[in-house]
Amino acid sequence: MAQWNPWHGCTKISEGCRNCYVYRIDSRHGRDSREVCRTGDFDLPLRRRRDGRYKIASGETVYTCFSSDFLLDAADEWRPEAWKMIRRRSDLHFFIITKRIDRLAQVAPADWGDGYPNVTLCCTVENQDRADYRLPLYLAAPVRRKIIVCEPLLGALNLAPYLAYPAIMQVIAGGESGPHARPCRYEWVLDLRRQCVEAGVPFVFKQTGACFVKEGRTYAVPRSEQHAQARKAGIDYLPVRADDEMPYRTGSTLPILPDTLFPADTLPGTPSRKK
Repeated sequence: MAQWNPWHGCTKISEGCRNCYVYRIDSRHGRDSREVCRTGDFDLPLRRRRDGRYKIASGETVYTCFSSDFLLDAADEWRPEAWKMIRRRSDLHFFIITKRIDRLAQVAPADWGDGYPNVTLCCTVENQDRADYRLPLYLAAPVRRKIIVCEPLLGALNLAPYLAYPAIMQVIAGGESGPHARPCRYEWVLDLRRQCVEAGVPFVFKQTGACFVKEGRTYAVPRSEQHAQARKAGIDYLPVRADDEMPYRTGSTLPILPDTLFPADTLPGTPSRKK
């Protein structure tokens, strides 16, 4: 896994941005996250070692622009060159998450077509309002590899109308991090999983968030345990797909923590993917 942040900084556009981790981290260092700047790692995908090999080895997944939004308007002057690097490094897989899917038509490169095959462009939806605005645009957008990211999950979501489309490869859910995190309720997560199982769409519970509500109890979950506790819930739904190209899976090497949130959760058997 590699990370590439070609620019840094962003502007808040919806409820999911309220407690943005980039703003939180920047504030510790006296930086203004609203100031968007090109980073020193802008050309990282093309950098080589002394022996001539690329610093990012062939076959890596590159988590792209996680300190900004790749489709941010303030980065319009730099994005064409970034697209060229992505196209040139066709041996890498670029994993991008955006809240600005409504800008893709304006900023996609001329040769984008149905999307570059080495790009997964995910769409974030944090509540029903943003789901109903962004997902119709996302489904219509020319993107080859589509994943819906419900993070931070701020309420119950009905994604059923959108999961009926075979273009959706996966749904990822997770709570909000940070000292001011809003609650993520386990029943919301389970309901998303149910919708995915019924539609035959893979589902990953990525993290609990810092404020997690389960069976009427509210838990303050340390950052170090949020991913591991989600994995311990054991609710990921990863059916075998014909294309089986899901770029995000929970890692088998994550530690199993003592029984705190999920001491003995069990789930009924799940049906196989619909034909």
